[in-house]
Amino acid sequence: MDLQLSGRHVFIAGASKGIGRGIAEGFLAEGAKVALTARSQGPLDETHADFARRFGAERLYKHAGNMTETKAIAAALAGAEAALGPIHTLIANVGLDDTPPGFDVSDEKWESGLAQNFLGSMRLAREALKRVKTRPQDARAGFNIIFISSIAGLEALGTPLTYGSSKAALNHASRELAKVMGRDGIRVNTIAPGNIIFPGGDWEKRATERPDDWNRWIRREVALKRFGTPQEIADVALFLASPRASFVTGAVWPVDGGQLRR
Repeated sequence: MDLQLSGRHVFIAGASKGIGRGIAEGFLAEGAKVALTARSQGPLDETHADFARRFGAERLYKHAGNMTETKAIAAALAGAEAALGPIHTLIANVGLDDTPPGFDVSDEKWESGLAQNFLGSMRLAREALKRVKTRPQDARAGFNIIFISSIAGLEALGTPLTYGSSKAALNHASRELAKVMGRDGIRVNTIAPGNIIFPGGDWEKRATERPDDWNRWIRREVALKRFGTPQEIADVALFLASPRASFVTGAVWPVDGGQLRR
């Protein structure tokens, strides 16, 4: 199926590893141009070099910076559009949380958790929309935003308070933003991944340290009885970004192998 994404500019925050890298690879395989951003320069350089070798450096842009800070976001968007042209799809894959479980969460942890898992994504969307709104109406056609959230924002799963609460806020804000931007023909959707395993990720660490315990837990809690992969999140993102999803907006799509008790 031709998803009509060839030559489209896709901006991906958090693209150096895991879900973000998987999404970037998926879009590159479809012929898109991809702007890669990440907080750490080293992993970003490694990912860029790998993709440049496989897909061509002319289809790539990279920018290292903190994608929760407005100044860094604005610089990354400006650089990406200067290099690759107007952004067609914005992937807000911003999230990180080292808050311990329990009720006794410090002010600093609350603030950092909200910044990482909610405010960064909303600031990224805001700055991108400000740029898009300067385009003529016909030049906005097809622009869409995809937030990467979590099923922890859809159901209480025992995650740190800052994480689940921030993702719940992101899910709600994405629906509100879809209502606001619909009049401009701009679509806004959210993917809520479940347990996604990839090299260097938390789930790989847990499954390696206590394989029997975690495999037993996965078989009990997930209907499909396995972890998901970044590629499976990428497949949903590709559809949502494409004209095939032209009547889909304001949706929060769980991709969790049937873990949530719907």
